Amino acid sequence: MFYFILGLALVAVDILTKISANARLQEIGTIPLIEGVFHLTYVENRGAAFGILQNQRWFFILVAMVFAAALILVLTRYKNRPALLNIGLCCMAAGAFGNTIDRIWRGFVVDFFDFRLIDFPVFNVADICVCVGAGLLAIFFVFCDRKEKDCVKDDTDN
Repeated sequence: MFYFILGLALVAVDILTKISANARLQEIGTIPLIEGVFHLTYVENRGAAFGILQNQRWFFILVAMVFAAALILVLTRYKNRPALLNIGLCCMAAGAFGNTIDRIWRGFVVDFFDFRLIDFPVFNVADICVCVGAGLLAIFFVFCDRKEKDCVKDDTDN
C-alpha cells in the first residue's frame, strides 16, 4: 500500500506542477531564477526524451501504459522485494503515468525545468521520477547481492 500512495503522490506533484507551469509560464515563456543557470521555461514537448520522435503521441501513450502496467504488475504480484527495487519501480511507473496523463489530456507534455548552464533539455517532475527510478534500479542491480544483508526484504505493506 505504501508504494501505491507514493506513486499517487508523485503523479499528483507532477500534475500540479504542470498545471502551475501552464498557468504561469505559458504567456511569459521563461522566468530566470538564476540568470543563465536555471530558469523556469514553458515548453510543449510532442516527442520523447530530448525531443526525439516528434508527434508520435499515440505510440508514446501505448508504450507508457504497457510499461507502467508491467511495473504495477511486478509491484503487486511479486512479494518480498528489497525496498530499493520497489521505490525504483514505483518512481518509474509514476513518471510514465505522469507524462501519459499529459499526452492524453493536452496532446503534449509540459516541461519547465531549464538548466541552461549545461545546455540540458527542459524537463518536468515525471522525467525526474523516471531518471531517479532508473538510477535506483541501476544501483540495486550493480551493488545489491540478493544473498547479502544489504538486500534485506522490504517489510512494508505492498
